[in-house]
Amino acid sequence: MIKKLLLAISAIIVIAIAIILVSAAMQGDELKVTRSAAFNTTPDKVFEQVNDFRKWDAWSPWAKLDPNMTVTHSGAANGVGAVHTWKGNGDVGEGKMTINASHPYEHIGIDLEFIAPMAASNKTDFTFKANGDKTDVTWTMVGKKNFITKIFNVFFDLDKMIGADFEKGLAQMKPIVEATK
Repeated sequence: MIKKLLLAISAIIVIAIAIILVSAAMQGDELKVTRSAAFNTTPDKVFEQVNDFRKWDAWSPWAKLDPNMTVTHSGAANGVGAVHTWKGNGDVGEGKMTINASHPYEHIGIDLEFIAPMAASNKTDFTFKANGDKTDVTWTMVGKKNFITKIFNVFFDLDKMIGADFEKGLAQMKPIVEATK
């Protein structure tokens, strides 16, 4: 009786693992997260917030998660070549951002490298489009999903997790840029 029960439990475990692995294998290789918001200001005001990493602490969704996080700025003061590195607790991990493209009032491209808790390299873009007296801001991150990431995504929707942070960051930036009309 116990032998049959253990065999049944083992079969269930093997089937569950197989389902997880097949679900992970069927996912696409690209991770893409995009969120947008409209700001009641001109594109230059929003561009200035994103183009200078030293201004990110005021609106970044991760800045206040670890009050002891170590942040370093190097390279250019802003724009292409500006570098932002961080090392913090498990909520923020460790990584590096480098601005690789800066087209005033239109687009900023960032190389985003996560070191911990899991290594990954992604591309992040911010676009700014004037829309009457407003500016439409779009924040996008694109990267490759390795198999571990795909397994993680079986249990947790990465688009919802990361997207929620993007939404929070855009919402926190909105009053800052709108106050500097």
